[in-house]
Amino acid sequence: MKKLIIVGLTALTGLSSCKKLAEINVDPNKVTETHPQLLLTQIEWDAFRYNNGTSPLYAEKKLVQTDGESTEQYYKWDRSSFTPYSKMRDVTKMMEEAKRINTNAYVALGKFFRAYYFLNLTLTFGDVPYSQSLQGETQTTYVPPTYDAQKDVFKGILAELKEANEMLAKENTLIPGDIIYKGDLVKWRRAINAFRLKVLMLLSKKEAEADLAIKTAFAQIVTSEPLFASNDDDAQLVFLDQEGNRYPEFNSSGYGSGMYMDSTFIRRLQDRQDPRLFIFCTRTKNAEDAGLAIDNFAAYEGGDPAAPYAQVNTKAALGRTSKVNNRYHKDATTEPMVLIGFAEQQLLIAEGIVRGWATGNADDYYNAGVKASFKFYEKYAKGLGSYVSESIATAYLGRAINNLSATAVKEEKIEKIVTQRYLRSFLQSPWGPFFDHLRTGYPSFRRPAGVNIPNRWIYPQAEYNNNATNVGEAIKRQFGEGNDKIASQPWWTKN
Repeated sequence: MKKLIIVGLTALTGLSSCKKLAEINVDPNKVTETHPQLLLTQIEWDAFRYNNGTSPLYAEKKLVQTDGESTEQYYKWDRSSFTPYSKMRDVTKMMEEAKRINTNAYVALGKFFRAYYFLNLTLTFGDVPYSQSLQGETQTTYVPPTYDAQKDVFKGILAELKEANEMLAKENTLIPGDIIYKGDLVKWRRAINAFRLKVLMLLSKKEAEADLAIKTAFAQIVTSEPLFASNDDDAQLVFLDQEGNRYPEFNSSGYGSGMYMDSTFIRRLQDRQDPRLFIFCTRTKNAEDAGLAIDNFAAYEGGDPAAPYAQVNTKAALGRTSKVNNRYHKDATTEPMVLIGFAEQQLLIAEGIVRGWATGNADDYYNAGVKASFKFYEKYAKGLGSYVSESIATAYLGRAINNLSATAVKEEKIEKIVTQRYLRSFLQSPWGPFFDHLRTGYPSFRRPAGVNIPNRWIYPQAEYNNNATNVGEAIKRQFGEGNDKIASQPWWTKN
């Protein structure tokens, strides 16, 4: 017996001399490596749904609330969050795993999603941690990140998008795990380049800054890079009638309570005889009871976004206010969520031409963009597609109020183009129209007297708690000490 014990101890001693305990004591339930495709699917699902929902629709004057005061509707918000940094942890991991197995396509997509999230962050706050962010796991001693100037953040975003496009141009294999394009590299390049146009256009107030080379970059993309050719190329998330894969507004209780349409949004559609009105909302109860047809523009009415919510509630209770179309909360697969698509791309190029950033016929791009929006709803608005057919879109563009060639005035052309981007964005392009308003002033947003439209959100309280020195320096640099306010104006909005 003693001999067996001695032999056993000798064997253990020999084993420990050959291998470190850490090498043999591996928990199989704690994975340290994975294929980037397993991360990509969730990254795409999160990114394409990020910030979607009804909150932007109150700020953009598309919805009104009747059972309480919406902070977005009355522009009374304060802080936002740094949630995108949490989302980018998975992006960082995907890029690390891609480099480990030498698959650059995932690195390229990682750069795109980084650009997407950093754009959201800098538009929300102004200066944000960029160059020193997302390094907590690689630092020996954690150091709170400094804040990069917003101009440098935009430069970084544009550089990462350019690198993503160039990296994918050198690849020739499909990307497993891709639920957007099923691994199609060319379509991803088109999406990335269209998104680059969007970022450049957000900087329209900075076109004179030579080091940004906005006009040169815009023209180069339009003339030399792959771009969307039709709606079939749209970067969109398609939903399935399966648990965990359904449209996020499906069965949402908010649609059955105090959520109604905004009168200014409805009026803009009515003034233009825009049949997307029938796609977005319902007839008022009174109009439906009176037998008015779906395509009767007089059958729709909204609530005043500048009135007290109790007053709007009274009007709704009298059956005089339209609600959001039932398809958004009763259809599990109602329509895809488009992160960037052909319709928006064509309108961006049209504006670029009007501004002198690219050559071409702005009218043609504008018309193609509007028709593409109609086509999208013709395909996905089940049972309502006949109201937005191509012939109806053509007639729509023939009306002077919708016809870009009906005016020779540059500013009026820009207003028409930006308005069309606004009209196509219902439950799409979250916060995009709000930022376009900050950039151009179009469309105007009705609000109570004395209420100003915010330029940004206040930094998270957690930054004051954990990164006070750096956030304080960023606030002082941008707005003056102590001026972390929603009215403070960030760099990108200044002429």
